[in-house]
Amino acid sequence: MLEALVGAINNDTATLTSKTGFEFLRHLTDEICRYLVVGVGYFDFKGRDGLIALLKRFVPDNHYLVIVVKKPKYKDDLNRLSALRNFAAHTSSKSKQAALEATGQQKISSSGAWLKKHNRFQSMIVSLKELAQEIHSQAPY
Repeated sequence: MLEALVGAINNDTATLTSKTGFEFLRHLTDEICRYLVVGVGYFDFKGRDGLIALLKRFVPDNHYLVIVVKKPKYKDDLNRLSALRNFAAHTSSKSKQAALEATGQQKISSSGAWLKKHNRFQSMIVSLKELAQEIHSQAPY
């Protein structure tokens, strides 16, 4: 998602100008675009809704990135991906609770253990690859 957003900003800085009110050069380097998105931190969002909010900071509501990510068919997998990633990285009670909510489980020992069962990992990968392909096909460059 970060690379797709960087590409979208780089391809059309006019939309970034319209969102921020700051005038940008017509073409920025990928490094500058990446810095505008993450600053000195890292690319982070909380679930699908957080990703949509982050995208809307840089592109308009009718941008292909926002339209594709908003599709209901990707909602659950984006929420699971975010929650399971955070649980794997932090293993806090808060991240565990978010993982439980995202997966609809009563208990979960680890993100990896949940993904291993019932072909869940493969199913999620198929869905997220479809999301990536849809974004790729919508990109005008």
